[in-house]
Amino acid sequence: MGKYSDPGFTMAIAGTEAAYPLVAVAIDNHNKTSQVALKWAVEFLVKRGQTLVLVHVNTKGTSTGLVDASGYKQPDAQLRELFLPYRCFCTRKDVNCKDVVIDEVDVVRGLTEFIASASIEIMVVGSPSRGVLRRFKNSDVPISVSKGASDFCTVYIIGKEKVLNVRNAIRAAPTVSPLRPQMSNPSAPKTEATGGAVLPKWTAQKADHVSESALQHETSIKSPFSRVNSNCSSRKSFCDFPAFSDSTDISFVSSGRPSMDRYGFQPRLSNGSESNLDHSFEMMRTPHRFSSSNEQSNFSQSSSASYSSQNMEDVESEIRRLRMELRQTMDMYSTACREALDAKQKLTDLERRKIEEQEKLYEARSHEEAAMQMMEEEKAKARAAVEAAEKSNRMAELEAKKRLSAELKALKEAEEKKKMMVESVHNDLRCRKYTINEIELATDNFNINHKIGEGGYGPVFKGYLDHTLVAIKVLRPDATQGRSQFQQEVEVLSCIRHPNMVILMGACPEYGCLVYEYMASGSLDDRLFRRGGTPTIPWQHRFRIAAEIATGLLFLHQTKPEPLVHRDLKPANILLDGNYVSKISDVGLARLVPSSVADDVTQYRMTSTAGTFCYIDPEYQQTGMLGVKSDIYSLGVMLLQIITARPPMGLTHTVSRAIENGKFVEVLDPEVHNWPVEAAQRYAEIALRCAEMRRKDRPDLATVVLPELHRLRLLGEGSLQSSWR
Repeated sequence: MGKYSDPGFTMAIAGTEAAYPLVAVAIDNHNKTSQVALKWAVEFLVKRGQTLVLVHVNTKGTSTGLVDASGYKQPDAQLRELFLPYRCFCTRKDVNCKDVVIDEVDVVRGLTEFIASASIEIMVVGSPSRGVLRRFKNSDVPISVSKGASDFCTVYIIGKEKVLNVRNAIRAAPTVSPLRPQMSNPSAPKTEATGGAVLPKWTAQKADHVSESALQHETSIKSPFSRVNSNCSSRKSFCDFPAFSDSTDISFVSSGRPSMDRYGFQPRLSNGSESNLDHSFEMMRTPHRFSSSNEQSNFSQSSSASYSSQNMEDVESEIRRLRMELRQTMDMYSTACREALDAKQKLTDLERRKIEEQEKLYEARSHEEAAMQMMEEEKAKARAAVEAAEKSNRMAELEAKKRLSAELKALKEAEEKKKMMVESVHNDLRCRKYTINEIELATDNFNINHKIGEGGYGPVFKGYLDHTLVAIKVLRPDATQGRSQFQQEVEVLSCIRHPNMVILMGACPEYGCLVYEYMASGSLDDRLFRRGGTPTIPWQHRFRIAAEIATGLLFLHQTKPEPLVHRDLKPANILLDGNYVSKISDVGLARLVPSSVADDVTQYRMTSTAGTFCYIDPEYQQTGMLGVKSDIYSLGVMLLQIITARPPMGLTHTVSRAIENGKFVEVLDPEVHNWPVEAAQRYAEIALRCAEMRRKDRPDLATVVLPELHRLRLLGEGSLQSSWR
C-alpha cells in the first residue's frame, strides 16, 4: 500500500507546510487504538517534514494548559505524559507534531467542532478492537465522528493496521486553518513558561534561520539522556529507537517514558521528570538541524556541563529500565504470536464451516427447486381438473336444458294425443264396447278368487264374456298414467292383428276396463322363475318363444305408416297359452315414431312402470332419443333371461365373463339338464350383441337376429320330433 494521495488537493513545492493537507490524529487514553491510528497516518498520509496535529479531548474537567497563538489549548503537566510516546514516534519518523487539548465532556462534539474551527482536511480516528467494544460505552465514537464531521474533511477509521471505514470529503476547506501560520512560522518557539509541550519543528531548508538564543534556551534544560547521547558514541542513541520495528505494532519505547505494562499502559511520571523528558526529545533532533560549527560547539559544551552534574547511577537505572521494557516487549510479541496462531486456527475452522454451510445451502436450494417444480406440476394438474369440471358442468347444463325442452315438448304432444284419443274412443271405438254391468257379472263383482295377476296398470281378473274365457284388466283409480295407457292400448291393439300379439276383445271406456283373450300359462316371467310350482320350460320351447317374441316385435316395428316402439318389453309382458305360444301384451307405453327421426320422451315416462329399469336402453335413458333399436336392447336382456332364468341386474356382464372364461355352462338354467351348449352359446352371443351399450353397435332385427333365432327354433323343433318318435 503506497502513500496516501488525495485527488482533491494539489501538492505544492516540497518543503512548504501549506502544500500538504492538514492532517490530525485523535489521541485517546486507550494507547493501543491511538498508536495504530498514528502509525497508519505517518505511513500513508504524512511526508517527512510535514506537521501532524495530535488532538485529545479531555472529558475529566478543565485542564490548566495555556492557549497558544493559534487559539487552541496546549497540554498541561498532567496531559503532557499522554502525548509523550506519540511525539517520540513522530520524532523518529522525522515528522513534526503539534499537540492540542479540547475540554469537552462529549468526545464526538469536541472532535467535530475542532474539525470545523481548525479546517482540518484529514482526520484519522482509531477504532477499538472487539474486546474493547464490550468494555467501553463510547465504542461508536469513530462512526459518530465520521458522520458528524464537516463535508470538507476526509475521515479515516483505522483498526488492526487497516482502514475499516472512510468518508471522503466533497469540497475543499472554506477557510485557512489558524494552525497553519504557527506551523509554518519558525520564529515562534515554545517555552516552558507558556506550558507548550510541542517545540517548533524546522526542516533542513529552515535550519539556517535558527537563532543561537533559541538553541541555548532549548539546551538549558538538563537531561541525563543528552549525556548518554554525547558520551556513548559506540552504541546507538536512544532517540534512534533501537527496539522499535515497523513489522510490529508501535512500541513507543522512549527514554522519557516509564516502562509500559503488557496491555500498553504506563504508570504516571512526576512533574519534575516530565518537563525534563519533554525537552530532551526536542533536543534529540536539534543536532541534525544545525549546520554551523559554532552552534555544534555550544551544544557540546552544554552537554558536558549537563553530564558533569549527573552521576552514573542515573545511566545504569535507565539501562535497567530499558532492559525491562525490552523483556516486556518480547513477552507481548510472544503473546501476539500465540494469538495469531489461534486466530489462524479459528479462520481455518470458519472456512471449513463456510464450505459446509455452502454445501447445505446448495442442497437446500436443490430441494427447494424440486419442490417448486413439483408444486407447479400439481398446480397445472389442478387447473386441468378445474377446467375439465367446468366443461362437464357446462355440458350437463346443456343436457339438462335439452331434456327439459324435450319433456315440455313430449308433455304437449301427450296432451294433444290424449285429447284426440279420448275423442276417438268416444266417437269411434273400433273394438267391442262392454258395459260395467257386464264386466261385474263376468268377474263376480271383482271377486278376489278370480284375480290372476297385478301390474302397474291395475289388477287382472279371469271371467266369462260371451261364453268365452277372458282376462279383464281393471284400471286403478289412483293410477295417474292409467287413462293414457288405456287409450294407447285400445288405439294400438284395435288396429293390429298378429299371432304373436295378444288380442283385445273389447273395452269399457267409462271405467277403464280392457278385455283380452285368456292366456292359460300366464306370463313368461312367472314360468321362468316357476312361481306357483309350475314345471320348467324345456330348452326347445325357450328357443321357439324367443323367435316368436322377435317376430311379434318386428311386426310392431314395421307398422305402417310409422313404426311402433313398445318401450316396455320384458318377460312380465309376454303371455303364454296352454301350448307355450307367446304373445306380446301391455302396449300402453308404445309410441309411434318416424322411421327416420326418433322422438323425445320424458324421464317420468321411462320409469312409470315398476320393475323396468334394467330393460331401458342406456342411450335412450341418457339422451331421451327413442328409436326401434331401443326395443332391441330390451330384447337382448330378455333373451338372456330365457336361457339363464336369472334376474336382469348385471346379467349381460355375468354371461360375457362366463363366455370369456369358458364357464358358459354354469350360467345356463340348472333346471334344464340337456342344454345344447354350442347352440345356447350362439344364442347368448346374439343376445349380448343386442344388449350393446351404444345403439349403433346393436344388430338389425330383421336381417341378423331373426334368422339366427329361426335356426335355433328349427333345431329345437327337430329335437322335439326326434324325442316323440
